[in-house]
Amino acid sequence: MNTTFSLGTMQLKNRVLVASGTFGYGNEAAPYTDLTGLGGIVTKSVSLLPRQGNPPSRIAETPAGMLNSIGLANVGIDAFIQEKLSFLREIKTSIIVNIAASTIEEYIEVLERLEDEGGIEAYEINVSCPNVNEGGLNFGTRCDMTENITRELRRRTKRTLIIKLTPNVTHIADFARACEAEGADAVSLINTLVGMAVNIATRRPVLSTITGGLSGPAIKPVALAKVFEVYKAVTIPIIGIGGITTWQDAIEFLLVGSSAIQVGTASFRDPDTGVRIARGMEDYCLAQGISDIQELVGGLRIDAGVAAPGFVKA
Repeated sequence: MNTTFSLGTMQLKNRVLVASGTFGYGNEAAPYTDLTGLGGIVTKSVSLLPRQGNPPSRIAETPAGMLNSIGLANVGIDAFIQEKLSFLREIKTSIIVNIAASTIEEYIEVLERLEDEGGIEAYEINVSCPNVNEGGLNFGTRCDMTENITRELRRRTKRTLIIKLTPNVTHIADFARACEAEGADAVSLINTLVGMAVNIATRRPVLSTITGGLSGPAIKPVALAKVFEVYKAVTIPIIGIGGITTWQDAIEFLLVGSSAIQVGTASFRDPDTGVRIARGMEDYCLAQGISDIQELVGGLRIDAGVAAPGFVKA
């Protein structure tokens, strides 16, 4: 059975990736799973300078999920190249570096620093970052900012370019169209939803930043709807993210239009989740007599006459 997937210049062995920020830089999870069983690893975000992130408390458990306000804590580009990349180069799976920044110039500088390094097949661009030149407004909540980042980075690399979209906008399809128009090879969605938690004993927010990003099974229905919306709007591949914990979840994402998926919060509970999902997807296809998993992508069956308002296939 064919489980492979070509994305830009990258060839994935299967459709399962692990999401940025949930798997470290790969070496942290290596003792607990077979990394070669994954289609690819998306690294923890890398920024130009090291970041300590937000002060505690910055993680809170919620019903069917978790809130985080880690604040993109990471080692910075210099330490990533010197200390992390050598391990990643040795893994026999695709390596995708997630890039975070607070200005367009920083996005460009990080990408250009990585262009000369081997062992990297793709970049995933985190546009859910505050733009310091715009008073902290997230890049990903303005279509023109997302468009500009995509355009500037596309000019500077032939590697696969993936833009990771936030769901905290009115029409996510508009942002996906902008990415496609400016040459992105794919979009990944969704990033976390804005949420908060309150300690009623102290009458204070649980998180030091008051709000944070909600992830886990609780957001899966939202993620499915957003993927379906984008699938109807663009022709570039979609990488689905949001509450995927089982192979059944992954199949749902393929049916609504994802070409591949990322496992995020579930990896905290069990780092082997992604590998088990990949095996489960393959077993499902064999049982269904499916010779190529691509047959499932966009295979949602909708009764004749039932319309999906506002969704128009590009």
